Amino acid sequence: MTYDDVFVSPAWLHERLNRPDILPIDGSWYLPTMEKNGEPRDARAEFDTAHIPGAVFFDLDESSSKTSPLPHMMPDPIRFSSRMRKLGVGDGMTFVVYDGFGLFSAPRVWWMLKVMGARSVFLLDGGLPAWEKAGYLLSDQPVRRSERHFTARLDQSAIADVDDVRKAIEQKTVTAKGTTTILDARSAGRFSGEESEPREGMASGHMPGARSVPFLELTEDGKMKSAEALKALFSDKSIDLDAPIITSCGSGVTAVILSIALHLSGARDVRVYDGSWAQWGSLGDVPVETGPDVGLATEKTR
Repeated sequence: MTYDDVFVSPAWLHERLNRPDILPIDGSWYLPTMEKNGEPRDARAEFDTAHIPGAVFFDLDESSSKTSPLPHMMPDPIRFSSRMRKLGVGDGMTFVVYDGFGLFSAPRVWWMLKVMGARSVFLLDGGLPAWEKAGYLLSDQPVRRSERHFTARLDQSAIADVDDVRKAIEQKTVTAKGTTTILDARSAGRFSGEESEPREGMASGHMPGARSVPFLELTEDGKMKSAEALKALFSDKSIDLDAPIITSCGSGVTAVILSIALHLSGARDVRVYDGSWAQWGSLGDVPVETGPDVGLATEKTR
C-alpha cells in the first residue's frame, strides 16, 4: 500500500467534484472532550453549517451495530447496505472521506467502506482543514441524493475479536512470521493508566504485552506522516512489521489510523480490534496492566 492508494489531495477532489461517480463523504465524529471555539464539537451541526459541496454525512454512531452495547462495532452487511442506500452511496462509485479534524474519524469510515466491499475509497489528505486552506468553497445547502444499491460483503479477515486478542496475549497463535503484537493507538497517559478513560465504567491501563503507539505520533498538521517517517518511528519502537499485528484504541476509531500507518510502512498482516478498549476495559475478567510501555522502556535502558 502506498500513500496514493489511500489519500487524494484537495486539488484532486476539486477537479472532479462535479463528476457523478465521485462522492465526498463527511465522516466527522468527535470525542466529548473535543472542543471548537470553547464548545464541544457537534459533527452533524458543523456539517449542516459548512461541508464540501455535494458531500453526504456519514453518521458513525448510526451506521455502526445497533445490536452490540459497544460503540462503533461493525454492523451486519444488511444494516450497512441499508444505511448506505439511503445516503445515495452506491456500487461503482469513488468515495472521498474526510473529517473536520484533519485525520481522526474519517479513516474509520474509510475502513468500514473497504471492509464492506467498496472498491474505490480514498481519504482527503488533511481533511476539511486542508480543503479550506486551499481556498475551496464550502456549502451549507442540504444534500439530497437518490437511493443507490450498495452491495456489502463483510471481510472478516480484517477484523480481530476479543478471542484473537486473548490468544495474542497468551501467545497461543504462532505463525511462521512470529507471534502477534498488539499496538495501542490511545494516548500514552491512557495506555499507562495515568489518565482516566472518557467512558464511565472502563478500567484504566492496557492489555498485557501491548505496545503504545499514540495516533498523534503518526500525524503532523492533520496529515499522515510520510512512509519514511513512519518506518523510522516503528523502527525506533522495535515494532516487527513482518509479524502479525492487531491494532486497538478506545473504540476502534484511531486504531484504523495506526493500521493505515502500518500498511504504508510495509506491514501486511494487520487487523483492527473492533471492540478495542471499550470492550476489553469493561469485561472485568481479563488481565489489565498499568504503567508505561515496557518494551520501549527496556529499549531505552539498553
